[in-house]
Amino acid sequence: MAAHDSSGNQRLIDGQGRRIEYVRMSVTDRCDLRCVYCMAEDMTFLPRAQVLSLEEIERLAHLFVQQGVSKIRLTGGEPLVRRGIVDLCGRISGLAGLRELVMTTNGSQLAKLAKPLADAGVSRLNISLDSLDPEKFKAITRTGDLSQILEGIEAARSAGFKRIKLNTVVMKGRNADEVPALVDFALARDLDITFIEEMPLGDVGRSRGEAFCSSDEVRELISQQYHLLDSTETSGGPARYVRVEGYPSARIGFISPHSHNFCSTCNRVRMTAEGRLLLCLGQENSIDMRALLRRHPTTDAPLLEALGKALQQKPAHHDFNVNGDVQIVRFMNASGG
Repeated sequence: MAAHDSSGNQRLIDGQGRRIEYVRMSVTDRCDLRCVYCMAEDMTFLPRAQVLSLEEIERLAHLFVQQGVSKIRLTGGEPLVRRGIVDLCGRISGLAGLRELVMTTNGSQLAKLAKPLADAGVSRLNISLDSLDPEKFKAITRTGDLSQILEGIEAARSAGFKRIKLNTVVMKGRNADEVPALVDFALARDLDITFIEEMPLGDVGRSRGEAFCSSDEVRELISQQYHLLDSTETSGGPARYVRVEGYPSARIGFISPHSHNFCSTCNRVRMTAEGRLLLCLGQENSIDMRALLRRHPTTDAPLLEALGKALQQKPAHHDFNVNGDVQIVRFMNASGG
């Protein structure tokens, strides 16, 4: 439902009483990598007519901000393969009431787009980096060139973003042994890094449970080399952060949907590239915003009514299990990064 704060401004409140202030918006399901935890090797992507236009994405962003959303993250697939993305960032970042526009990217296009994105008003970047070994990186991403990503990270460091964070999905037998090296890499460059438990979205052709590595295990690996200091700070998302003694500005985060789920404080919804508003990453509850956008091109009232009703059905929690078996058929690239 839509409620009002003490200033009379609209706010989105779900059926559990949680305030929705953060929307992740996928601008495409396409990607130039094929990461093993995200999608199948031989992917079929959406026909372009089924993907929201840039104008529709902007309209939805404006609608959400009017309802009190203060943070928007643009995701994919890989958002930087979408033509016109920099101009879209400029238009969304200028929305009155938006506190910050951020983006998650695999980094492959940052060598040429980092500075234009910063100039367009993107304040923070999350960059996926799952290995520092070129062969391992190629195996995890199936098509990726590590040198291209590292060049993109350096371009981002020079572009003037308020903060840059590396994201690593940790998997036993693939990259768990690299956790200390990845922390070294981030701290040496004054970057944040977040380690993510793999989520069971889509059939990727293997048992996810075999590779599952908990956040507690990752923290133990890091603690063997660094003294970690607990922190209560937040970036507005699901990560829990610690500080590292001797490195006052860098943070290490843990996103733990299995071992320390964050459902009780969930403040976000996801918009897929085809306009499905996912009320929970780990459930199929959704609303077809694309149909509403195209049925009502000049009035937002029906969209807001449908949104308010849908939020009352936002689940109290996801149903991921620690074994990592497939529970949601859609892939991560179709879920909004």
